[in-house]
Amino acid sequence: MIERYVWELRDADETQVAVVGGKGAHLGGLSRIDGVRVPEGFCVTTDAFRQVMAEAPSIDDQLDQLSRLDPDDREAVRRLSAQVRRTIEGIAVPDDLAAAITRALGRLGEQAAYAVRSSATAEDLPTASFAGQQDTYLNVMGRAEILRHVSRCWASLFTERAVTYRQRNGIDHRTVRMAVVVQRMAFPQASGVLFTADPVSGNRKVATVDAGFGLGEALVSGLVNPDVFTVRDGEVVAKTIAAKQRAVQALPAGGTQEVAIDAQQQQQPALTDAQVVRLVELGRRIEAHFGRPQDIEWCLVDDDFRIVQSRPITTLFPVPEAGDQENHVYVSVGHQQMMTDAMKPLGLSMWQLTAMVPMHAAGGRLFVDATRRLSSPAGRAALLDVMGKGDPLVRDALETVLDRDDFVPSLPDAVPGRPAAGGAPAPIENDPAVVKELIERSRASVAALERDIRTRTGPELFDFLLEAFDEHKRVLGDPLSVQAIMAGMDATWWLNDKLQEWLGEKNAADTLTLSAPDNITSEMGLALLDVADVIRARPEVVAFLQDVEDEDFLGELAKVAGGAEARDAIEGYLDRYGMRCVGEIDITRPRWSERPTTLVPVLLDNVRNFAPGAAARRFEEGRRKAQEKEDDVLARLRALPDGDRKADETKRMIDRVRTFIGYREYPKYGIVSRYFVYKQALLAEAERLVAADVLPAKEDIFYLTFQELHDVVRSHQVDGRLVQQRKDAFRAYQALTPPRVLTSDGEAVTGAYRRDDVPAGALVGLPVSVGTVEGRARVVLDMAEADLEAGDILVTTFTDPSWSPLFVGIAGLVTEVGGLMTHGAVIAREYGLPAVVGVAQATRLIRDGQRIRVHGTDGYVEILP
Repeated sequence: MIERYVWELRDADETQVAVVGGKGAHLGGLSRIDGVRVPEGFCVTTDAFRQVMAEAPSIDDQLDQLSRLDPDDREAVRRLSAQVRRTIEGIAVPDDLAAAITRALGRLGEQAAYAVRSSATAEDLPTASFAGQQDTYLNVMGRAEILRHVSRCWASLFTERAVTYRQRNGIDHRTVRMAVVVQRMAFPQASGVLFTADPVSGNRKVATVDAGFGLGEALVSGLVNPDVFTVRDGEVVAKTIAAKQRAVQALPAGGTQEVAIDAQQQQQPALTDAQVVRLVELGRRIEAHFGRPQDIEWCLVDDDFRIVQSRPITTLFPVPEAGDQENHVYVSVGHQQMMTDAMKPLGLSMWQLTAMVPMHAAGGRLFVDATRRLSSPAGRAALLDVMGKGDPLVRDALETVLDRDDFVPSLPDAVPGRPAAGGAPAPIENDPAVVKELIERSRASVAALERDIRTRTGPELFDFLLEAFDEHKRVLGDPLSVQAIMAGMDATWWLNDKLQEWLGEKNAADTLTLSAPDNITSEMGLALLDVADVIRARPEVVAFLQDVEDEDFLGELAKVAGGAEARDAIEGYLDRYGMRCVGEIDITRPRWSERPTTLVPVLLDNVRNFAPGAAARRFEEGRRKAQEKEDDVLARLRALPDGDRKADETKRMIDRVRTFIGYREYPKYGIVSRYFVYKQALLAEAERLVAADVLPAKEDIFYLTFQELHDVVRSHQVDGRLVQQRKDAFRAYQALTPPRVLTSDGEAVTGAYRRDDVPAGALVGLPVSVGTVEGRARVVLDMAEADLEAGDILVTTFTDPSWSPLFVGIAGLVTEVGGLMTHGAVIAREYGLPAVVGVAQATRLIRDGQRIRVHGTDGYVEILP
């Protein structure tokens, strides 16, 4: 019989989280799986919790105060959460609820021992496990004690750790309810945790088992180190047997105690290999039932396993869906595009529709399947060469996978005599007119798009956009454009290789490319210095901007003395560059034109840190240094044997790199320009959907794919639950760190530099811009919050072109993500900033304000005392 306040575990399943909480729902689902034994029990439902909370009106005020706290204000969270817990524990269990619990105990045995366990509605979910955030009590005996511990479980919804966890995960305290699971106590010989996927590597084909003697509390509390077994394909492939000196056991009268393990037993494994394999087989059955890898708590009672909890492993990075059972190797797109943040569904689908190669979405990120190219000798060599030049960690990760001979299939090269697909483009002459023509082609294409899209609405808009995407790809794949890009990159690599061979110069191209023409991204940073010149001369404008918060500030700015000129300068800048933003490959990200306050801190830094005319001086200084470097290199080459030939070849390559390297940045500018046009049209369509009461908010379209949005526009119907699920999933994806390389087994392969030429304790990375600089580290995760002074070194996760306005005011750059030819590296070289990229966990290992030394020539960072 199902009562309002008490449900038998076997009556619950995974669909009833709102009634029995995450743990209760999973236990109910577990009890329905053939061959899985779950200790008998019942759930005190969330209705009971709701009734108890209603008994204390003061709770509402306390929750209001709690929701306003900063989760980092630990003292305030501790004090107020303790007050809420005292209030809840002080409420008497209502008589009808106590009677329902008593009846349930009577059916199971009132004199038996029980585990009383919290089961919150925001717990054991695919997107938030809440593991260990609420309380569990073991070996509770007697009706009165069980009722008391039920109250304690309710109160544990407001432990300090649970409150902080919810606030950091954006979960409203009022939306979470607490159920309580009461189960017959299991008295095990051994217990522990089974992960049906390796929680460290992410490999879904590897299971790990942690095991110890007695109750699992010994492992959870860290009292003992567990035995660890690794299982693959039904076989224990590795194991570590720990010295288990202590265990937790149940007391006859209730409660638990620590006990010493007999010396002869300490080194004995808690499980036999056969038991471990049998346990993993149970785990695979449970995993199949829930449809995702599981973190499973188990007990061994008389050689029979009892499952006492199962929750999703929420830290695993999702695997792209391949639709087959073959092995696949995926390379992160975000690490190439300098945007490793999670993307919303519309952003993912728009990039997929406009990309030149197929891309697979997983975890809010995009990946390219590199398996086919890795499977043939020629394809493998070419891919590893390109990846190695861009990001050595990606190359090393791919080589790590290739070292496993059985993972990537081996296929022959293409038929001799047949040209390879995607081969190197034909060379072009060193003609600056080529770049001018390409830029004009791109501008004309964007202008045509802006003109032709104006009258398109409804389904017609989406038909038009699909045609526009074809034009988008045609422009992006223009053979002349590809030739120009490759000409600049090839010349860079030639100069670096040859000048190191001939002169011992490391990364000489870094200086030779300073102030190269036609670099739209470096021009963008310098142009903001020009805007600062207009503002600096007008003190009232500077004062006004220091207090700006409203995105409509430009209209008010015109009312300030000198504000009209400042407004015109800012608007002129936005006309040229307002389509850019951090994470700009995601069309859903707010552009500078939509959120101009993003630029205000950078503008104010420029006003404070630079003198008038800084942009022109910096460009001319870079051009002069490049010319001096050219003169020096050529003179030294001519002094070598066969020096005239070497100097002539080098001069041609210097001219070539200066002709074409700036254009490297323009195709991305063209993409983002087109994206802003697409976005404005789609948001206008969203506003019509909001006006028609189809959508509650126009930004909801960001959680639909392009095709789904097309369907909504046609049908005027939207699945609100799908939109909410996508929002929840996006929030979970934001907490995940995407791997550079991911296999279809789920293994995240990070790669390593494998260098022994750096000082002990230094942080290793990829050298991308020569020079050594020492200064104050400024760890900046949000460009809008940057507060930089001259001489500061920017430390951040990644930099895409939108960060370039910051580059004019810093002395060096350190990023966690990047490669030799990615945008941050290109602009660092353009501005002559020593830079090291690809420094793992740089934003965590370097503290804001520390002094550091960046070795941009040799590729490492020292943290100074």
